[in-house]
Amino acid sequence: CLQIDANVSFVLQRKAHVQSSCIFINFSLTEVEKVVDKIQGNVPKVEWDFEGIHYFDDGPLTVQYLFVLDALNFCFWPDKDLSYDHLASGLKLALEKDKTALDADRLQSYTGPQLRQLLNWPRPLPIEEERVRLLHEVGMELERSFGGEAANLVKSAGNSAATLIELITRHFPGFRDHSLYKGHQVFLYKRAQIFVADLWGAFKGQNYGEFHDIKSITIFADYIVPAVLRELGILKYGSNLSCSIDSSSEIVPGSEEEVEIRACSVYAVEKMRELINKKFGKQLLSIDIDLWLWSCGVQNMALSHHRTLSIYY
Repeated sequence: CLQIDANVSFVLQRKAHVQSSCIFINFSLTEVEKVVDKIQGNVPKVEWDFEGIHYFDDGPLTVQYLFVLDALNFCFWPDKDLSYDHLASGLKLALEKDKTALDADRLQSYTGPQLRQLLNWPRPLPIEEERVRLLHEVGMELERSFGGEAANLVKSAGNSAATLIELITRHFPGFRDHSLYKGHQVFLYKRAQIFVADLWGAFKGQNYGEFHDIKSITIFADYIVPAVLRELGILKYGSNLSCSIDSSSEIVPGSEEEVEIRACSVYAVEKMRELINKKFGKQLLSIDIDLWLWSCGVQNMALSHHRTLSIYY
């Protein structure tokens, strides 16, 4: 549907290529214009941690918390009671009780039951074995290459969001969120990008959250934002795909349908951002648009979303 450069993670291909390649989804620029005109180019500002669920101490422990959080930030829907809020607040409470809970050596030893205890969750987590594996991966590589601290990983990026994403995906295979689409590799890097955005939001663009190229970050292609874009009429799904989503049928990870849903969502928001700049002269970050759309989605959980068992979102 479109390609995103592996190192910079921004949209490269033109609208014409997207339209000519997609089979299951149509993109409506007309509906983008309607949305942009309706809000008059003013994307409602949603503050990071608007729900008060994240740990923050203005130091390296916050960076460690965010990296572990985003290593585990995927696939909640198989458990209808589980949400991102449980993960974020669970890790927060664990750190408030024990500041060493997310130390690199401890990350390498957690079992499934211990992770559940850490999060205060009463039953097995979706794809729990993968979550445990990723915790071990994060702990081992942080210890081996970054002195055990995610803060050192961030420092080594030299205030570049693109460099930080490249470092994360080079050192931590669990963050390598890409697929093959019609013979072309598509890089989406949802969890790597959201870590950058979390740093930027938590530290308000300063200290560990200072990135000179924050504009290179796209939205974080998950299953909530596409559902909102579909509700707005910006993404129009074919009948078979619509039926699959509305009936809660699972969509295979890496399938053309799944890649189109996620990649077209990135493309749609990039067009929205460009149009806001063109019509209203406002330079918005894709991060701001994503947070607004995501907050709309979590406030309307009745929206049908695609269901894919994936460690990437």
